[in-house]
Amino acid sequence: MLRILFIIALLGTFSAAANNVSEKHITPINAQTESIQQNNPYNLPDKLLPLWESMTLRQKAAQMIMVFLTTPQFVIDNEIGGLLITGKHLRELDDYMRKIDEINSNLKIPLIVATDQEGGIVNRLSAVAERWHHVPSAREMRTMDTAKIHSLANKVGRALKEIKINMNLAPVLDPSKDYSEKNSFMEESRRSWGRDTTNAYKVRTFVRGMRENGIVCVSKHFPGYDSWTNSDHQIAISASPKDKIQKNVNFFKTLSKDIPVTMMSSVQFLRISNRPAVFDKNIVKMARQYAPNMVMLTDDLWGTSLRTWASGKTQIPPRKSYPDKYFRRLITTVIDAGNDMLMISYTSKAKDMLDIMMKLSEKNTKYKRRIEESSARILKLKYKMGLLNL
Repeated sequence: MLRILFIIALLGTFSAAANNVSEKHITPINAQTESIQQNNPYNLPDKLLPLWESMTLRQKAAQMIMVFLTTPQFVIDNEIGGLLITGKHLRELDDYMRKIDEINSNLKIPLIVATDQEGGIVNRLSAVAERWHHVPSAREMRTMDTAKIHSLANKVGRALKEIKINMNLAPVLDPSKDYSEKNSFMEESRRSWGRDTTNAYKVRTFVRGMRENGIVCVSKHFPGYDSWTNSDHQIAISASPKDKIQKNVNFFKTLSKDIPVTMMSSVQFLRISNRPAVFDKNIVKMARQYAPNMVMLTDDLWGTSLRTWASGKTQIPPRKSYPDKYFRRLITTVIDAGNDMLMISYTSKAKDMLDIMMKLSEKNTKYKRRIEESSARILKLKYKMGLLNL
């Protein structure tokens, strides 16, 4: 009997010891997991975490801005995340290359350097050399076989890489037919890849040729620009019915796993929204639903259409006298909608954009989360592009 009691007591001791070991090990592991989740709520790669944790909120917000290149010092001082390059820059190629080198050598986080090299009438490489004067348009490329498209995209991608471009604001997935089945504005300008997903495999070939040279592509202009008005110059409105809009969206959906960035449209689609698409939270959400890490890029926020809408008027004051209250509304609305990277051609306004974002985040923590969400997506994109030396 004594022997049995001794054995029971001994087993109890082992059980207690096991419980103590369990408590000592399981609790810290759970706490560690919770800590990791708290420190990395945006699922950043482990290599990115030291950089992320070293950044101030203003530095994270600066990653969200893409400006027209002017002086290197402005970009360096404000730690801007991206640059928009046009033919104006490339006509002075040596000066442009010097500026890019100066900026990147002084920034902790290298730039996204973007241009719109669609081909046809939107052909920035034509400013570099005469041999690029006749790059085929999207309408011409969609009639080619995949071997020719891949060869062309490879040549163009290599040329872009040589001049330090790493993002191409193409392809145009806007429909070639409007809702009444007439040729659309994009078709008439030879910029459209087609009316539906029929040419998706050809677009993938174009994107692959770019990617093989380190060039990230951007699909545009979601949910499908089918207005005949140029939104850069005046308010552009589409009366397309919902089913036609959804048909246009399908092209973007089909290619959402191939193209990591989508540019939002500045057009107002009357049947689904009372504001331009880039300002509508539901439309931005629609663009991202098939690829959660998709970086949403605006078109030029200084475009007449968007500034007019933000003013609530039918006409707006000249460029340099645009009221601050309207600009605050414009920036607040575009952030509320869920956009990640904000493009603006009026470079000096980028500092005002940063100030606005900081004031918003001080008043409401939701803006801090919005800034961090967008900055995290952009940093993950830069990481995948191989831009970050970690």
